[in-house]
Amino acid sequence: MSKITAAITAVGGYVPDFVLSNKVLETMVDTNDEWITSRTGIKERRILKEQGKGTSFLAIKAAENLIQKKGLDPKKIDLVIVCTATPDMKAASTAAFTATQIGAINAFSYDLEAACSSFLFGMSTAAAYIEAGRYKKILLIGADKNSSFINYKDRATCIIFGDGAGAVLFEPNEDGLGLQDELLRSNGEGREFLQATYGGSSYPITEETFNEGKHYVFQDGKTVFKNAVFNMADVSERIMKRNNLSNDDISWLAAHQANKRIIDATANRINLEEEKVMMNIQKYGNTTSATLPLLLFDYESQLEKGDKIIFAAFGGGFTWGSIYFKWAYNS
Repeated sequence: MSKITAAITAVGGYVPDFVLSNKVLETMVDTNDEWITSRTGIKERRILKEQGKGTSFLAIKAAENLIQKKGLDPKKIDLVIVCTATPDMKAASTAAFTATQIGAINAFSYDLEAACSSFLFGMSTAAAYIEAGRYKKILLIGADKNSSFINYKDRATCIIFGDGAGAVLFEPNEDGLGLQDELLRSNGEGREFLQATYGGSSYPITEETFNEGKHYVFQDGKTVFKNAVFNMADVSERIMKRNNLSNDDISWLAAHQANKRIIDATANRINLEEEKVMMNIQKYGNTTSATLPLLLFDYESQLEKGDKIIFAAFGGGFTWGSIYFKWAYNS
């Protein structure tokens, strides 16, 4: 009997209609298009403006797009995982609501949170369930409404983040395609450099902290940048060496879209030419948990069966890692 691997068999995505361009940001904070573009590679980002709509709205839209494209009966989905750093509510599961709304009434569901590494860690989780033979169809969604905790008077963060969602379907494969290897890491000493301190159990929001804007996300840009450049590149290089892969073997690098300079540094470390690097940061900014599936959504038409992909991510916590993956179908 062939070994079961976990392959992606369908992709969906969604971004809101409202475009927050660098030109618009120039009217909001002390910045300009040239400064933002040269330092981050971002030209615009999408923002979910409708009141009362949260991360689940984005997740549902991405899931519905996948279901429609695949012709999938949602009742056949076994498990729904929503990877997010911005759940709709505390305590109430965003994934449970998403699953119910898309008609996945036979699935159980839960949220997975590892900041910008959430979807990468979710890939490992979904693959483990598939490889164990416990479930056949797992819907993995990366979704974040980052605008919900961004201070649009803070130019250090408001230029970076956007809203969006992407979804993939994991199914068993007997041809050796799908997830091949992973190298996942975390270091809690880094959490002070990228987080939204107030609003969690350690520091509940009070009227005073709310008025001071302490519920917004904080980032020590230089420290995060330095750690992201080193760690994303390091694990990408290590997983290639562990699997005896050269740059000629790799079809694509799918790296977390936080900063173009970080993506370029990772590509340079593994000697990968620019045309093999998936890039959509210029359109969406950093959508946190949604960056990797949105890359697959945008590049799906270019992917071919057997393509070897290196996934890489780095996020708050700190969390980071790399996955070696073989694509399972021609789009």
